[in-house]
Amino acid sequence: MTRFLIPVVMVLLSGISVHAQDSAEVRQLDSIRITARARLRDMGVQKTSLDSLELRSDITGSLAQVLTRTSTLFIKHYGRATLSTASFRGASPSHTQVTWNGMKINSPMLGMVDFSTIPSYFVDKADLYHGPGSVTLSSGGLGGAIALSSAIPQQDGISLSFIQGAGSFLTFDEFLRFTVKKPTWSASTRLYVASSRNDYKYINYRKKHFFYDDQGNVSGYEYPVERNKNGSFMDFHVLQDFYLTGRSNGTWNISAWYARTDRGIPLLNVDYKENAGVANNQKDNTFRATAGWRKISGNSKLEVHTGYTYTDMLYQYDRDLGNGERAIMVHSQSNVHSLSADVEGEWYLKKWMFSADISLNQHFVTSTDKAVISVEGEQSLLGYQQARLEMSAFVAARYRPTERLGLSVSLREDLYGKELTPPIPSFFAEFLVSRKGQVTLKASAARNYRYPTLNDLYFMPGGNPLLKPEEGISFDGGLSAQHQGRLFRWSGNVTGFYSRISNWIAWLPTFKGFWSPVNVKQVKSYGIECRGSLEIIPGHDWEIGGNGNFSWTRSLNLGDPVSWADGAIGKQLVYIPEFSAAFTGRVSWKEWTFTYDWTYYSERYTTSSNMTRTQLGVLGPYFMNDIALEKSIRLNHAVLHVKAIVRNLFNEAYETVLARPMPGINYTLSVGIVPLFR
Repeated sequence: MTRFLIPVVMVLLSGISVHAQDSAEVRQLDSIRITARARLRDMGVQKTSLDSLELRSDITGSLAQVLTRTSTLFIKHYGRATLSTASFRGASPSHTQVTWNGMKINSPMLGMVDFSTIPSYFVDKADLYHGPGSVTLSSGGLGGAIALSSAIPQQDGISLSFIQGAGSFLTFDEFLRFTVKKPTWSASTRLYVASSRNDYKYINYRKKHFFYDDQGNVSGYEYPVERNKNGSFMDFHVLQDFYLTGRSNGTWNISAWYARTDRGIPLLNVDYKENAGVANNQKDNTFRATAGWRKISGNSKLEVHTGYTYTDMLYQYDRDLGNGERAIMVHSQSNVHSLSADVEGEWYLKKWMFSADISLNQHFVTSTDKAVISVEGEQSLLGYQQARLEMSAFVAARYRPTERLGLSVSLREDLYGKELTPPIPSFFAEFLVSRKGQVTLKASAARNYRYPTLNDLYFMPGGNPLLKPEEGISFDGGLSAQHQGRLFRWSGNVTGFYSRISNWIAWLPTFKGFWSPVNVKQVKSYGIECRGSLEIIPGHDWEIGGNGNFSWTRSLNLGDPVSWADGAIGKQLVYIPEFSAAFTGRVSWKEWTFTYDWTYYSERYTTSSNMTRTQLGVLGPYFMNDIALEKSIRLNHAVLHVKAIVRNLFNEAYETVLARPMPGINYTLSVGIVPLFR
């Protein structure tokens, strides 16, 4: 089968538009003012910001793949175009709160976000708030929080860019962006389409085909070569942004994002069925829209945001009956409507900064499951219909008594339905140890709560309306430094963290034959996070740079035993690697750039007791090696950008999730075109 790829990468381009001198001066002053306020707002917060170079590295990559390479988060992949979740510091994916343009996008049913459905080319800015820092963004982030946002186009005038791709496993990717930027308004339209048969070959090390001699005795065995079955997908995304920038009336922005996905769920490699008569498929339709207004006046800022999300998800499992007909075994559908509103204000008084925020989220959920419960095909209809109101109020005071010292305290209060959380306090501090190298110490502490999801409470069968909210307390402290020179610049930080989460919600089997959530765990997490970058400019035509991260995480179950035979107490949580690391190196010469990506994950347990006696109890460590070579070609009326990528260079056989084999070596060639408007 075809194993070549052709995706395309691009850079945005500019047209012609001139600002008046006074307007440029006003914007420059605003930029300086906003930067200074951002320093106050983020005092003591452990935060990672991803730039456009990191977000735009590969058109075929979702945000999940970008986070794998560029952060200390653990990304649990089920394969391309299948579920990908993110967790901070040994917590669960539902302990990661995510916002887009100020609106929460975590599913009210599951509590998590599938990052495989977020194209990295649809994100202009990504800020990661580790541990206690998540409280400044939202409640419920017991591990951390991620803020995603769109941004005003950078280039004046009209710009157009297009990327077309085709590749291994009959994979095709297309990206189009059209922008207009004027002195008082700007607009951006983005379109992304991806499809693939996704039927890569792999050696199935979880099966053995035995050979027998003439006497019927086993004489040997081999691991079969199989294909990824039922893994095809098609994704369609369109995003429209509009910005109106006035001086005295503030800045307005409107964003609308529609996504449609149709994805097969690959069969497990432990399934011995040879026929392809069984199929799992999930279809999602999602619409998100946000509107916002911001005004900066003197020493104050006021922001207002509203948003709406609609999601329609259909999961279907069917099989071939052998007579030419197919029977639907599971038909699960959910509809979610979410409304949001947020008002935020900031006030600056000499060495003080005061802020307040009030947010509102209203969810309406309908979930139905039609499942076969007998051989004759008898069906049972289960589900629930619920609405939940979520409110949050946040106040903070930040104080910088000297240039070197900064202090911050905050308080958050949440309402979920009729349940009011206890106060959620947080504290942050930072101290500039040395101006040379900007050596800075940071420390923070916070309390946090996460209420059960609607599925936790009401799913049929198994929902538990008596669940308690999860409660967490976390601490961290770290050291950062940076240097900005003419020939080279570098930055780095190291952070130690500790957290404890009580009333951890876990779904456990019952004697009635279904699973149900209970508060069984108390989890203790501790470890170290490191991140660094280096850029060298040895000559006019050369640039050498790299960035990397390392994480050591111990996440232990300290809860009460579920039974006398419970072997999970004191053991590492499932799918949490103790060690992980990533490195990206770049060498640029004139219009050429070579990139090398390396990632590492240590072994991960698949059972709560960390059982290693069987092959299914643990996933082995693995290394990923990717290389890329790209070149920009300037023509009379356009710029071409060509990029060739080799993924899994050494054909590593690995799984990130049990029984979900990942592809071996595969290739990508990308070509992008940016017309030049004059």
